[in-house]
Amino acid sequence: MSDSYFEFGTAADRWDRAQMFFEAKEYMTAARILEGLVEEEPEQVSLRLLLARTYYHSARLGRAETELRAVLERDPVEPYARLMLGRTLERQGRSAEATGHLRMAAVFSGNFDEDPARSQERLS
Repeated sequence: MSDSYFEFGTAADRWDRAQMFFEAKEYMTAARILEGLVEEEPEQVSLRLLLARTYYHSARLGRAETELRAVLERDPVEPYARLMLGRTLERQGRSAEATGHLRMAAVFSGNFDEDPARSQERLS
């Protein structure tokens, strides 16, 4: 696919296209579209969060971590970003660092008694 395909249409068109590719598990293509959108609108948390998810699911964990930290700079109590950051850190073998983020995710989402190890299923 040419670069023009990724840049074609309005931001809303490209957002829809990125979501379609994400749902089809075409994470690399979704990421390519989202990278352009994030460059245009760096303050949009939803764009960065979906981009982080594409990186997570395509095992580009360093990039996922970078995007998740950017989301948390903008919205420090975003529970899904905390959960994803915790899981991303775990996948990188950084369990001790992950624990705090997983606990915060549980608290921010109102699951005060939730075991962070059991929240894995919410990442899909």
